[in-house]
Amino acid sequence: MSSSDSPFSLVDDRAYKDWRQRKLQAYPRTPQDLLVEIDSDKPVLSQCESIARLCKKTNMAIYRLRHPEAGNKEFVRTLGECLGLVHLDGNLCADQDSISSLQVMDTGRKAGYIPYSSRPLSWHTDGYYNLPEQRICAVLLHCVREAREGGENSLLDHEIAYIQLRDQNPGYIQALMQEDVMTIPPNMEGDEMIREARSGPVFSVDPQTGQLHMRYSARRRNVIWRDDADTRAATAALTALLADKNPFVIKYRMRPGEGIICNNVLHCRSGFTDDPAPEKSRLLYRARYFDRIINTWSDDR
Repeated sequence: MSSSDSPFSLVDDRAYKDWRQRKLQAYPRTPQDLLVEIDSDKPVLSQCESIARLCKKTNMAIYRLRHPEAGNKEFVRTLGECLGLVHLDGNLCADQDSISSLQVMDTGRKAGYIPYSSRPLSWHTDGYYNLPEQRICAVLLHCVREAREGGENSLLDHEIAYIQLRDQNPGYIQALMQEDVMTIPPNMEGDEMIREARSGPVFSVDPQTGQLHMRYSARRRNVIWRDDADTRAATAALTALLADKNPFVIKYRMRPGEGIICNNVLHCRSGFTDDPAPEKSRLLYRARYFDRIINTWSDDR
């Protein structure tokens, strides 16, 4: 697909409108519309195909294991491979197998990062601080143990956010596609620099696949925005559509044996209260991938 016939090209309004119509037609609005039941610890072809079909439409799916105890790390890895996800991001706090065990940590390096706390997580996409060649294209979250209270996820397909912004003002998209619109400050631990500052766009198009990618964080102290009127207007519009009662936002609290798999859509998480017993405290496995979920078996296999 050339840039001129991409739905994400601001100079081709017809391609955008055709894609927009297909995207919004019969778009799922409830968690139940996104739910796929998985029979065992090894998903079968039909179940993977159902997940892939949902992700082609909405960039996300929710799955439920009929036997929750089968949801170990090997299951996470197997489900990812079933969907074409093989290149894991071994990020700073990931376990040795590059899959992160998300639970409340009071000491050590992990204690300094919000995913390892019970505090709310604001709207973001994963890996917004990564280099372009290490962009996170897919994420799998699997619930092993739920919190005693809270811990609900909110999800918004980034392509829907794109549509909502572009329909308001195409200039918002132009501003958010600037190569230096969003800078993430260096990650410092004391006097040691763990990661340099990273600049890049919010919305970009993968030159290999033609698919839309989004990098974003609503945490103000984590982001330095380009200082111009167009950027301020665009970020204000994005903040507003995430703050309002957006009808496209899916809210879901995962139970043990359930998970969310997505093409790195916008997401956030409410704060939670944990069980005081460590063996009953909230535990999620998170796998981040440099791959994108395959769209259809006929097209990609």
